[in-house]
Formats: sequence, structure tokens, C-alpha cells
Amino acid sequence: MSLRTDITDSIKTAMKAKDKLGLSTLRLVSAAIKDRDIAARGADKPGGIDEAEILSLLAKMVKQRQESAKIYEDNGRAELAERERGEIEVIKRYMPVALSDEELQTAVKQAVNDFDATCLKDMGKVMGQLKGKYAGRMDMGKAGAAVKALLMH
Repeated sequence: MSLRTDITDSIKTAMKAKDKLGLSTLRLVSAAIKDRDIAARGADKPGGIDEAEILSLLAKMVKQRQESAKIYEDNGRAELAERERGEIEVIKRYMPVALSDEELQTAVKQAVNDFDATCLKDMGKVMGQLKGKYAGRMDMGKAGAAVKALLMH
């Protein structure tokens, strides 16, 4: 089953269960996917975005909520920070398990070897492969730092 179908089915389930947080979060996710689909159609992709792009979108949404939760906490708004964390948990249900630090390092080394990357000019190719292969499972910030560290030596 596709992520789109899972999310649509979960919206219906959340409605029936009167799960306000789950319903509002899933509606935000669905709206974000539809926005990306519309943009993709304008860019000659009539089928909309694919699963990897949806996973990337979910990862971005989680990161935004983590940043918001931190800001709310820093400003003494614990109830708003809790809501953001609740939304993170709802979104993470649709994401694959993130790679551990060791798995990330191994994947980065493999990608660098695949391209015989030797300098920072090759970083774009390596990151492109990692984004395509590990969308939603890898923190691209950490991956970028790891690639840079490998290529600097």
C-alpha cells in the first residue's frame, strides 16, 4: 500500500475515533502532499510526487516541528511544545526507521566509493544519491557533514 493511501485511510480512522491531534496533523500532511503534487504537475510530472519525495516532505515537516517545539520551550510555552511533539509522533508513524549513526557512516562511505569521489566538487553527486536512496531515513544535515569530512581527508 502506498503512503498516500495509508494517510487517507488514517484520516478516516482519526475522524471516526475523534482523534483531534491525529486528524489535524494528517490533514496538514495531506494538504502538503497535494501542494507538492500541484507543483509537480506544473513541472511536467502528471503523476505528482513519488514515495521518496513524500518521505522527504515528511522528514521536513518533522524537522520544522522539532524547531518549533524548541522555540516554544525556550519561551515558556510548554503546552505548544507538547502539541508540536504530538504532531511529530503522528508524522513519524508514516516514516521508515531512521538510520543509526553507524549505518549513516557506512552508507556515506559506500556512496563516496560508488562515485570515486575525491574532492568537494563531487559532494553534490554523492548527496544526490543519498537523497534518492535514503529519503526520509537519513538526516541529510548529518550526511552532508559526514560526506564533507570524508572528502576533506
